[in-house]
Amino acid sequence: MEKVDTLVIGAGVIGLAIAARLSQHSEVILIEQGHHFGEHSSSRNSEVIHAGIYYPSASLKAQTCVEGKAKLYQHCEAYAIPHAKIGKVLTAQTPQEEEKLASLLLQAQNNGVDDLYWLSNKELSQKAPELNTIAGLYSPSTGILDSHQFMLSLLGQLERNQGQYVPCTTFLAATPKTGGGFSVTLSCDGERFELHCHKLVNAGGLFAQKNASLIEGVVPINVPPLHFCRGQYFSYQGKHPFKHLIYPVPEEHGLGIHATLDLAGQLRFGPDTHFINELNYDTDANAIDTFYQTIKRYWPQVDKRRLQVDYAGIRPKTQRQGQQDFQIEGAQRHGLLGLINLFGIESPGLTASLSIADKVATQLKADLG
Repeated sequence: MEKVDTLVIGAGVIGLAIAARLSQHSEVILIEQGHHFGEHSSSRNSEVIHAGIYYPSASLKAQTCVEGKAKLYQHCEAYAIPHAKIGKVLTAQTPQEEEKLASLLLQAQNNGVDDLYWLSNKELSQKAPELNTIAGLYSPSTGILDSHQFMLSLLGQLERNQGQYVPCTTFLAATPKTGGGFSVTLSCDGERFELHCHKLVNAGGLFAQKNASLIEGVVPINVPPLHFCRGQYFSYQGKHPFKHLIYPVPEEHGLGIHATLDLAGQLRFGPDTHFINELNYDTDANAIDTFYQTIKRYWPQVDKRRLQVDYAGIRPKTQRQGQQDFQIEGAQRHGLLGLINLFGIESPGLTASLSIADKVATQLKADLG
């Protein structure tokens, strides 16, 4: 039976970051059931580098987002990843929303994000022209990046460290062995294959719960529920007045239908939120009325005719209500030395990916000594 030190399941941005990080000190194989890396959440998002404003202070989201943001900007510089620190304007349309912005400012400071500031009326009209807003906060450390190039750079790191990336390979089962490690069964292009690994990392994203259920010894109570939460985007054709990202106050399941820009200056709005029963990326052009009314609330000049349905992404929610946190679970949780399960890695997972990879490396070292 082939042996490898570490097997990482799932080649989204989280699996790629973990595989690249662990390959610095061990032999790593990264498997992906799809034909390409990053086919799901990693390539169906806003490509925003988040500052770390919204998340509860003691949460993994807050910690890994703030740490990951700094690491990500450094990585982008070091590997010439296209990116831009274009900043974000958080807007309020009512006094109640202005109070919400004030609380977000305090939350950001508690999270170690100390560069947010209130915009004067003049600054607001300059940074957020044509907006219907009574107040605004500015986040200068928010940015955008080319997520595909970022993932390519992580794959390059893995391969330079003699690690292997194997697509079209499905995880079927894992069994803990008496002497340590796991016997793993895979399907490689339809053929069964077995190997032994010392460490096993389940970074399956939308498939993490399914993967965990296939690992002998992981009891159901240690696998959180999975709720598919789909969000779609509309692109905006033609000219627009924005040079910064524009965000309304956040809502329960996300950050609301906000205005984002890509590196070419293309304006895009989204995502909305809809819980669905099965994995599909269908878009709904009929949602244009809802998008238009929501956008019009903060940008009255929006031209409905220029809105075109673009794409959809899916968040791996572990709960339908309230704030959820990232779950990075080692032996203390499930009792299996050498296994890490990652659940609920939604936004800001892209921003947090390099920090999450460090957390996994630290957890494995603590578990295995």
